[in-house]
Amino acid sequence: MEETEHVARRLDRMLKNKKIDDESALKYLRRLRSIEMTLEILTKTGVGIIINKIRKESEDPEVATLGKNMIKQWKKLVPDKSEAPASCTNSVGNNNNDNGNNNDNKHSPESNNYNVCDDGGPQEAKRSRPSENKESTELSGNASRGFFPVHTLTTTDQVRLKAREMLQSALESGNIPSGAYESEFLAIRIESSIYDLFNNTDPKYKQRVRTRVMNLRDSNNPNLRLNVLMGHVSPDKLASMTSEEMASKEMKELREKYTKETIEDHQMAVTGGTETDLLRCGKCKQTKCTYNQVQTRSADEPMTTFVYCNNCGHRWKFC
Repeated sequence: MEETEHVARRLDRMLKNKKIDDESALKYLRRLRSIEMTLEILTKTGVGIIINKIRKESEDPEVATLGKNMIKQWKKLVPDKSEAPASCTNSVGNNNNDNGNNNDNKHSPESNNYNVCDDGGPQEAKRSRPSENKESTELSGNASRGFFPVHTLTTTDQVRLKAREMLQSALESGNIPSGAYESEFLAIRIESSIYDLFNNTDPKYKQRVRTRVMNLRDSNNPNLRLNVLMGHVSPDKLASMTSEEMASKEMKELREKYTKETIEDHQMAVTGGTETDLLRCGKCKQTKCTYNQVQTRSADEPMTTFVYCNNCGHRWKFC
């Protein structure tokens, strides 16, 4: 497994750098082909997902062909299911025509992922959704996404299944970029990581799920959802992130600003201040004020004067 993880990391680095070295990729694929692969290795390393992306993005036909054949071979490791339709015999993530017949490059979740996910994916996580979902969630460039199922994450708990549905829906609430991870797979991993933190479905678990869903759906913070889909934020990391960590850059800056202002307000102590009628309040125009001078910067900088209006309570400062 160590060798597989090593190769997977190298290939994943190529994807993150958005520069596929076809010669190196071919060498790594041949190394993987020589390894005796098991379902456990595929599940833990996620190498199937990585190779699927590599073969789609590589310009070398040999890399594409070898990657396709390896995925097809590894699919045989997945136990057959009696209810699986015959159409699921295609390789994982290969539901796009390789000769480029599908020109519009748009697929709904049902037309793309759900036709291939019955090949052993967590069956209880596959829930039928209203038909209007199909119309409202057209996704661009997601035909290349695929995954190997994680049987150890299966559950029949209705609360957990509902949580997975909510997380998957949140991940699919906007356009999905090309090369993104399978949203159903991510939803299962995120929910399982949250469950591992609490070991039950109590209110704390439900609140944790709700906050993840709200932040993933936040239109003012699209980068969080995209970072999760592209693998920059792992499911384990997302499950344990605080609200501050999930917030957008703008929100973090705003919170920092408010925190700084709050600290400065506390420095404007009224008790012990000096009363004066030389300062005029900009709010009520009265001159009944108290001021304090505090050294908030380096010693060679002028002191900051904090002013409090005794009439209306307005506070301000100046240097």
